[in-house]
Amino acid sequence: MSIKLTRILAVGLTLAIAACATTPPPAVDMNPPPRKAMDAKTQLESGRKF
Repeated sequence: MSIKLTRILAVGLTLAIAACATTPPPAVDMNPPPRKAMDAKTQLESGRKF
């Protein structure tokens, strides 16, 4: 009986360690990338000033 109990405890300990060792996936960034700043040439060509 003690061999079965030892095996059950070993499996339980292994599963507990495995559950703690895994990390959740990182959160997905849903924000769009920032807009590029317009350089002087682009401002002159487009006529827009920001």
